[in-house]
Formats: sequence, structure tokens, C-alpha cells
Amino acid sequence: MSNIAVTLPDGNQMQVEAGTTALAVAEQISPGLARAALVAKIDGELADLSTALQQDSAIRFLTDRDDEALEVYRHSAAHLLAAATLELYPETKLGVGPPTDQGFFYDMYRETPFTPDDLEKIEARMGEIVKRNLKNERVWIPRDEALAEYEKQGEFMKCELIEEKTDEPRVSVYRTGDLFSDFCRGPHIPSMGRIKAFKLLSVAGAYWKGDEKRERLQRVYGTAFFSKKALSAHLNRLEEAKRRDHRKLGKELDLFSIQDLAGPGLIFWHPKGGTVRRVMEDWLRDQLVSRGYGLVTTPHVARHGLWKTSGHSEFYQDDMFKPMELDDSLYQLKPMNCPFHILIYKNALRSYRDLPVRLAELGTVYRYERSGVMHGLLRVRGFTQDDAHIFCTPDQVESEVIGCVDLAMEVLRVFGFADFTVELSTWDGGISKKYAGTPEEWKLAEDSLFKALSKRDIEAKVMPDEAAFYGPKIDIKMVDAIGRSWQLSTIQFDFNLPRRFELEYVGPDGQTHQPVMVHRALWGSVERFFGVLIEHYAGAFPLWLAPVQATVLPITDNQIAYAEAVADELRSGGLRIEVDRRSEKIGFKIREAQLQKIPYMLVVGQREAESGQVAVRHRRKGDTGTRTPAEFLADILPLIESRAANA
Repeated sequence: MSNIAVTLPDGNQMQVEAGTTALAVAEQISPGLARAALVAKIDGELADLSTALQQDSAIRFLTDRDDEALEVYRHSAAHLLAAATLELYPETKLGVGPPTDQGFFYDMYRETPFTPDDLEKIEARMGEIVKRNLKNERVWIPRDEALAEYEKQGEFMKCELIEEKTDEPRVSVYRTGDLFSDFCRGPHIPSMGRIKAFKLLSVAGAYWKGDEKRERLQRVYGTAFFSKKALSAHLNRLEEAKRRDHRKLGKELDLFSIQDLAGPGLIFWHPKGGTVRRVMEDWLRDQLVSRGYGLVTTPHVARHGLWKTSGHSEFYQDDMFKPMELDDSLYQLKPMNCPFHILIYKNALRSYRDLPVRLAELGTVYRYERSGVMHGLLRVRGFTQDDAHIFCTPDQVESEVIGCVDLAMEVLRVFGFADFTVELSTWDGGISKKYAGTPEEWKLAEDSLFKALSKRDIEAKVMPDEAAFYGPKIDIKMVDAIGRSWQLSTIQFDFNLPRRFELEYVGPDGQTHQPVMVHRALWGSVERFFGVLIEHYAGAFPLWLAPVQATVLPITDNQIAYAEAVADELRSGGLRIEVDRRSEKIGFKIREAQLQKIPYMLVVGQREAESGQVAVRHRRKGDTGTRTPAEFLADILPLIESRAANA
């Protein structure tokens, strides 16, 4: 048998016989590496340790120090879940069981709903299977044989997956001992005994392939980590996330609601939530005007033909509400603001001297989110996008992208997000036909994004072949107070829409040219960003954003008139303030104000009323002394104007 060259991460090479497994290579390097390795990366592709090397290859071994290994580990934990479930409840039929950023899930069909007691039993059985240390073995079997076997078992979802995803004569199946076999491309860790820490979390409803007309499934969620310590930390974060849940706090703080009579996914902003929204939007509008944007307002519906021109009716139809038939045509609720801004641009002949044209709108759009995926403010059917579209010449692109990046960074700073990550999604170099635009246009766009980030000393993770079909993009993911990452801000190029709408400007040569178009959103949507803010601050908004910045608490009814006078004085100074007129003890009023997360409590008794002062109490610092309303206002206004996140 001939030898092949195996290149190691440090550049050194070793000679092995063709057919040597990745695990055998690890053993030759070091027995310790072989024990620690969970999966191999061969020529850039993840592979089982049992993979036989047949040609010269570059290899790297991933251990519990590698994020990519954690993804494989969690995929195997999903198989562990399936194996345990089938052992306990053999009537269960299986769908898909992928890893996720936070763990894994498995979609299952079973007429009887899983209960919390069932999950405890399944988790205990998973632990037993781990002790058995069953191997995960990949085998290739004839496609027809796999279909026949799964059909015999009644595994209708596995049959559909094989029919849809394969046309080769053989298919890949992973076996976990004699317990379980799954149509799966892998890779997986060598054995279930390597799984050290896991936890089943919940069960939720799902539809097969996300289609509400198909079978209703049960999605069992779990998580897995390389150590019990990491699992414990994660579970603590989940508990903290429950405490911060924006749906719970939204109700407790009277910020918003979703009304059954009106329908799911439609948000009702209550006065306090509406106040926060107004403050947010006022800040953003001031920023936009100061940065040269024109603020526009566009309709909520348009003729269906507009969406044909934009391509949405072809590529986005499943996410749009059905058209409405009116007198002269079919009309469509808008899922995007982009075509409307394009029509405003196209309404007049533009010269290169007019560019860039920056159009921004807080525009409400409507998308058909399936009932199973809606989630409070984070996934809704009607929401307001902080959309902007920039039309510029090619040589203006870089500076415009820098301006977008600067504004995104200002959003992070002002709203109190110190940590963030950046991803730059690029195309596949023209290998496939799924991307619009020419190689020259892609080079211009990608170079502009790279240069803009470089000039601001911002590191970005490059995501090859992750661009939108119409252009590359920058995604900024903010990290909240408990370490969760949220995709909100995005800056995207678009080669598609300017071409579809035949946009033009007159250049210095007197000829018409096609402008470059940049999409830009900072919050993603007002609703989603507001939900993130609630959870980031656990409902205790910073002073400048708080719906009620201070409350006056009279100790007895005798001080209500003085409390009202204090409130009037502070309100005229620009403060959002309330008076608690209830005939309750002062301790109760203070506790209520704390629960409502009001930044300042101004206690007034007979002594304060006679001296013309207030006793100031901060929600975190407690009592901070006595002063006149004017002195309090002088102290607090600079804090509001500074927009300090910790005020």
C-alpha cells in the first residue's frame, strides 16, 4: 500500500499508509492527543476520527478547547437524546436533531405530549447510555435499503429527508450501538461516553419543515458542555435570562401588550413603553438629521406590481401577507421599505452633484411570521424598521460605509453596549450562480467594506459565501449584560434593486450611470431593539430612557398638595415625573417604586413640606440626602443630557 503525506498545523509532514484513520494519525503524534481529540479537520472539512485518509491531506485535531468541536459534541448529544427517547418511548418518530448556538434540539412525532416527568426520565436514560460508552459508527448503506428500513419502522420523516437530500446510490447513516441509527452526514464524536455534561431544558411545539399544514411535532431542547462547571454557568445564565424576559417585564412594568382579540404578533405600545420609544426615536432622528439624512414617510401598502419589479413577490412571497383586491388592482402590505425609498429617489433626475442621497424612515412593515416562531417583541408580524438607503457614486461608497459604521458605533455607545462582534459576509467568488452583480461590482463592494472597517480599527470575522444574493454585508452583533449576542445592526450593498428599477444619475461626463445603493439598519426594528434593551437592563432603563424618571412620594395625604407642586416644578424643568397619591405607608410606596424600577424617589413629609425640600432616594444607592427641587433638578439634568448608561 502506498504512503501519503499528512501535513500538520505547524507545517511539519508525516508519512502514513493510505487508508490510515485520522485517529491512528493522532496516536502516532501523541497518545494524549488521541485521547483528547473529538473530531478531525481534514483539508478544512470536519470529519470523524474514524475517517480513512486516502490521499495527501492537511489535518488538525479538535479537542474540548475548540468551538467547532463543541458543535459536533452537541450534535452527538442530540443523537444521545434520540437514542434515550426511543429506548423509553419506542413509538416516537424522529425528524431532525441539529446543534444550535446554545445547545441542541430534536424534533419528534408522538401522539402523547412529553411531560416534565418524561424529560427527567429521558435525561436519566441519557446518563445511563453515556455510562455504556456506545460507539458512534458511520456506515454507508444502499439508498433503497435505507428507505425500506425506515419505511418499515414508520419513520416517515427520515424517508422524506433521504428522498429530498440524496440521489446517490448509498447514504450515510450513524449508528449508536444497537440502540439507534440516523440518516446523517455527521460528523460525530467517537462515542457517547465522551459526553460529560448535558441537560434537557424544555419541550415546545413545532411543525414538520416549518409548515403549519404538516404534522405537529414536539421539539425537545437541551444543551451540552465539555464540563459540568460550564454547564452550571450556562444554566445560571438561563435563570438570569428568565428573570430578564422582556415579556414578563413588559407586563410587570406596563410597557406593551399583545392582544388576542387583535391577533398574534401585533404590538400594543402602552404609555410607558411609548415614552421610551419616543425618546429612542427622537434621539435617532436628531442623529440622522445631523448626519445629512432626509427623513421620509411612505405608505403601508402598494400595488402588487411594485413587488414584482423589486423581486419580493418572487423571492419573498412566503413571508408576505396575501395581496388585497381593491378597485383598480391588487395591493400588498409592505414587507420592506426599500422599494418606496427607490421610488422617491427616482422621482427626480439626479446629478452626481446631488449624491449621496440618504433617505431614512422609521417605517412600519408587515411580514407573515408563522405562529410557532413569534416571540414577544423579538419576532412579530408588524414592526417598525429604522431603515435607511443611501444612493451614491462608486467613489463615495467607502466614505458612506464609514459613516454607517460610525453611526452604528454611536448606537452601541449611547444605549450601553460595551461589547460587540462584527461579521463581514462575502460571496463565493462567482463559483455559483446565486449572486447578482459582476465580479468588478463585488470587488468594489467588498473592498469598500474591508477598508471602512480597517480605517476604524474594527476587526471583523469574514464569513465566506454568507453574503446576501444582492451584495456583501457587515453585521454588528451586540453583546448584552449576560453575554448573549444579538444580531441587530447591518450595512448591506445592493446590486440588484438599482438594476431592477433602472436607477440613474447624470455623471460629470453628461452620461447616465447607475448609482450604488447601500441598505442600513441600526436597531433592526424598534420592537426587537426595545425587547433587547428591556432584557439588557432587566427593565431598569438608564435615567435618560426611563419612562418615569422620578416619583414624588408623600408620607401622608397632608403632603399631597406639596408633592404636586414639586412635580409641577420638576416637570416644567423637563423631567418625566409622577406623584404616588395612594393612602399607603411610605415603605410600601418605596417598594412599589423599586419594583417599577424608577430611578429616583422623592420622599416628602411634613418637615420637607415646611422647608421646601425633598428627601432623595436612588433605586440602587438608597438615600442620597435632602435638597430643594431646584437643586435636585440641577443635579439630574446633566445626567440625563449625558445619556449615561449607569445613571
